[in-house]
Amino acid sequence: MPSFFAYGMVGHLSWWAYVLIALALTHITIAGVTIYLHRHQAHRALELHAIPSHFFRFWLWLTTGMVTRQWAAIHRKHHARCETPEDPHSPQVLGIKKVFFEGAELYRAACKDEASIEKFGAGTPDDWLEHHVYHKHNSFGIYLMMVIDLVLFGPIGLTIWAVQMAWIPVTAAGVINGIGHYWGYRNFACEDASTNIVPWGILIGGEELHNNHHAFGSSAKLSNKWYEFDIGWMYIRIMEILKLAKVKKIAPRPRLSSAKPVCDLDLLQAIITHRYDVLTRYTDSVKMTCAQELNKLRASLPNMDDRSVVKNLKQWLHLDAKDLADNERQRLDAVLEQSQKLQRIYTMRQELTLLWSRSNASREQLLHQLQEWCHQAESSGIEGLKAFSLTLRRYA
Repeated sequence: MPSFFAYGMVGHLSWWAYVLIALALTHITIAGVTIYLHRHQAHRALELHAIPSHFFRFWLWLTTGMVTRQWAAIHRKHHARCETPEDPHSPQVLGIKKVFFEGAELYRAACKDEASIEKFGAGTPDDWLEHHVYHKHNSFGIYLMMVIDLVLFGPIGLTIWAVQMAWIPVTAAGVINGIGHYWGYRNFACEDASTNIVPWGILIGGEELHNNHHAFGSSAKLSNKWYEFDIGWMYIRIMEILKLAKVKKIAPRPRLSSAKPVCDLDLLQAIITHRYDVLTRYTDSVKMTCAQELNKLRASLPNMDDRSVVKNLKQWLHLDAKDLADNERQRLDAVLEQSQKLQRIYTMRQELTLLWSRSNASREQLLHQLQEWCHQAESSGIEGLKAFSLTLRRYA
């Protein structure tokens, strides 16, 4: 009996065994969040069989107390209002420290916004279990998990339970919502500040590839480049083989063919479909020219305040005009007047985005705009623009 109270039903284990158990339990929770809550419920990127669906819902009730409808609604609102004051957890608006250290508090505050939950929470579970167990007694599962850990592992079970309880607030609310919109690398020039934290999505189930996700929100697969790994996608593929899941959509991969001398509707559609890839290639094509022009400007400006504007200019050049504050826009215009090449590069980037942001233009009008854009780029005298235009004509 004393042995039971000291070590629980499992008995005495080495310290590293307890570490592995804690990591395994938290990894199941991460899998539930990324596969069930995120890709299945929030974005409908895949369908789940009743077995994994109910298992994940039950497990998340035990380990997080999160309600499916609330989580999905808050995440959908995040995508719909990303990097604006209405975003529930944007570090660009609230600050990285606020989101990283108080991400769980921001989530709980968002859960109280009934109007948003009603607006963005459609299509989530609405059965007897959800109403009478998971939602009504959402905190009961957490304490039940504590009892289970104590019975299985003895007093050390409290430590394992504490790790389980902290895992999602730290990794999801803090790391993904915070760092995932602040630091990292970007494969796609999205309209928000999302980043890929690391190319190997293992500890947080693939959610580390956050920029890829924001570029293609309805994709069940978060990895995009050959060197990226999404362990959540691996689990989905295994479940699909076992007939426990069905993938509905993955991100389209850009395909380049021979350059078309005359733009057609197929080319226009391909560019719109792969618009984030297009913007990324545009940035890469003009990077050298921009760097040369910025160095010239920096050297010609004696005033340190003006030099700081040039430093910010590198970032402003890759943003839409609507994303700049009025004072930033004015300072940007003042500096661009001193460099015709930078002004042309910036203006043409803004005109390029009109291909997919003009909702009231006909396809024929957009096609004419595309043909005119390519003509201007190829006659601009800027080698990067010319090279990019030829690449643009190759999208298929």
